[in-house]
Amino acid sequence: MICIKNATIINEGQTYKASVWIDGERIAKILPVGATLAVALDDGRSLGQSQGRPQGSPLRSPVQTIDAEGLLLLPGVIDDQVHFREPGLTHKGDIHSESRAAISGGITSYMDMPNTVPQTTTIEALNDKFDRAAKESMANYSFFIGATNDNVDELKKAGARRASAIKAFMGSSTGNMLVDNPDSLEKLFAFVGATLAVAHHQGRPQGSPQRSPQPPIIAAHCESESIIRTNKEKYSREFGENLDSSFHSKIRSCEACYASASQAVALAKKHNSRLHLFHLSTAKEMELLDAKPLVIAGSTRNPLINKRITGEVCVHHLWFTDADYARLGNRIKWNPAIKTFADRAALRQALIDGKIDVVATDHAPHTWDEKQGSCLTAASGGPMVQHALTVMLELHRQGVFTRELIVEKMCHNPAQLFNLHDRGYIREGYYADLVLVDPNQSWTVTSDNLFYKCGWSPLEGTTFSHKVVKTFVNGSLVYDNGTFDENFRGKELKHGEIADQVRNDE
Repeated sequence: MICIKNATIINEGQTYKASVWIDGERIAKILPVGATLAVALDDGRSLGQSQGRPQGSPLRSPVQTIDAEGLLLLPGVIDDQVHFREPGLTHKGDIHSESRAAISGGITSYMDMPNTVPQTTTIEALNDKFDRAAKESMANYSFFIGATNDNVDELKKAGARRASAIKAFMGSSTGNMLVDNPDSLEKLFAFVGATLAVAHHQGRPQGSPQRSPQPPIIAAHCESESIIRTNKEKYSREFGENLDSSFHSKIRSCEACYASASQAVALAKKHNSRLHLFHLSTAKEMELLDAKPLVIAGSTRNPLINKRITGEVCVHHLWFTDADYARLGNRIKWNPAIKTFADRAALRQALIDGKIDVVATDHAPHTWDEKQGSCLTAASGGPMVQHALTVMLELHRQGVFTRELIVEKMCHNPAQLFNLHDRGYIREGYYADLVLVDPNQSWTVTSDNLFYKCGWSPLEGTTFSHKVVKTFVNGSLVYDNGTFDENFRGKELKHGEIADQVRNDE
């Protein structure tokens, strides 16, 4: 057992001091500061009972006590959009190297995107990724299956439901998985809407176990390819082919983002589909979203999702603006592009207002050589998993966000949106995915303290006030002040009916 004592817990909209006992993979007890385990068990229940073991079964003796006085204890971050580059692009990063970097930054679970080589557009390719992660991942893992112009029949198969969601590239990016055929988009959204309708029709008595898998979610990368092509031709004609990085946000413009996102929203509304808009980057796109909580109040254990159309923002769109191109160049070249100060301000406010539901990284490493060249030739994307939580906590220090909101958007909401049972919260009986953060440890990002395989970061030279000091995954201390448990491997994230079955079988 592990006892984390005197921690300042940030969880479910509250901040309070308590001690957390971990037994095996799960949180066994959350005790007020000063309470002892014996006092906590005076109600006649054994700790073993709270863990699903028979009453009276033996308890493991404490093996480690961690004094967390002065430290913040958060649920592990769940990142719903990463590109760990395996298989086929492992010179940039791989499942082991990038999950290792992720846990050093407090990310304990991730969902990986399908634009690899081969593309994850078949059940065979999806299962291959799960097999690889079981052997290599230091964090908990899941994967998206990709939509194409002609694979809707594959997405309808039962095996595809193992994926967290369906990724639809409605704007081309790394890997060129563009879905641009109107008939294909109609079929995709109609299939997801019909599946959701069946799930609602079947229903189940209140309190009964969930018997059907979670209906699929379409997660969309929205940028209009036709507008991008027109802009590229315009600026190349006016300024030549050797465009610097500042042209990136002009080519992949606000208009390109809004046109594509509004098309996706119209399709979702037409077919009553569940749609998750990835990496929103413009003020204009906020017009497409409702300002309301993700989950209906009082439905936390078996969440009733309050929205069919949800939104995600990435850390880099909350941190940088287009004014940073002059200083950082291609280091901050992402798709969608970093936009204006006004766009960043609108994204920050939308996160506070509840229009945006999730904060993610879109971690997408490239080698330093691949990031060289003009706006038209340099690779788009950058590494972020090691620093995402740190950046968000720095924004708290600057007065932008509360810590409670950060935990809601990075931990609670991803668990609810993707129906990840027993994750995303600090609760008794939940998996002990936990992060200890020192809120008063100043440090500077340098090439020497990076864990990314690509070996660079757009944040090099930035000094932060918060530092992740320990990370627990499934109850194991896997990261401790720069030291890793290299033999640890995470678990597959389970959704819906499968998650219920795992809980009952453990």
